[in-house]
Amino acid sequence: MSGRFTIEPTPLAGVFTVARRPRCDDRGFLERLFCEYELAPLLPPGQRIVQVNRSLTRGAGTVRGMHFQRPPHAELKVVTCLRGSVFDVAVDVRADSPTRLLWHGVVLSADRHEALVIPEGFAHGFQTLTTDCELLYFHTAAWSPDAEAGLNPLDPAVGIRWPQPITGLSDRDRLHPLLATTDEACRVRQEAA
Repeated sequence: MSGRFTIEPTPLAGVFTVARRPRCDDRGFLERLFCEYELAPLLPPGQRIVQVNRSLTRGAGTVRGMHFQRPPHAELKVVTCLRGSVFDVAVDVRADSPTRLLWHGVVLSADRHEALVIPEGFAHGFQTLTTDCELLYFHTAAWSPDAEAGLNPLDPAVGIRWPQPITGLSDRDRLHPLLATTDEACRVRQEAA
C-alpha cells in the first residue's frame, strides 16, 4: 500500500501537520482524509478515532476556541478544512511541558490538502479567513460536557496573534477567565494534565 500522507512535526511536541496526497485526473481527485493504519503512529497507544464532527462558520474573522477536554476525557483531534480557509491553532496546556502555554498556528484550507493533529493536553481553536468555512474533526474521545475546559482566545498570557481583526466570538469563549496570575495559569495547566 502506498502512503497517502506526509507527516511533519511542528515546534510543539506531539502537534503534527498531515499533508494528504490526492490522486488526480481530468475528472477531479480522490483524497483519503483518514487512515487508521497510516496515522496510527500519531494516536496514543490503544486509542482509536471514536467520533467525527463537522462545523460550519459563516463569517470571516470569527474565532472559535480555545477548547480542550480534561482527563479522563482528554482527546486527540485531527482537524481538516473542507471549505474556505482558517488559521488553526494548538496551545500546549500540559502541566509538566517545557512548552506550556506556547502556541502553534497553521493555515488550513480546502486547497492545501492538510490537517493539523492536536494531541491530548492541547487547547484548540481557529479563526476563519474566509466566509463559510467547514471543518471536519476526528476525535479519540467522545465529547463530555463535564470535561469541557478552555482558554480565553484573547488572553495576553498566551498571546495568540490572530491574522485578522476578530469579527465574531461566542460569549462562552469570551468569558473564559484570563490567566491573570501564575497560580491560575498553573491551575489551568493542571486541569489539562
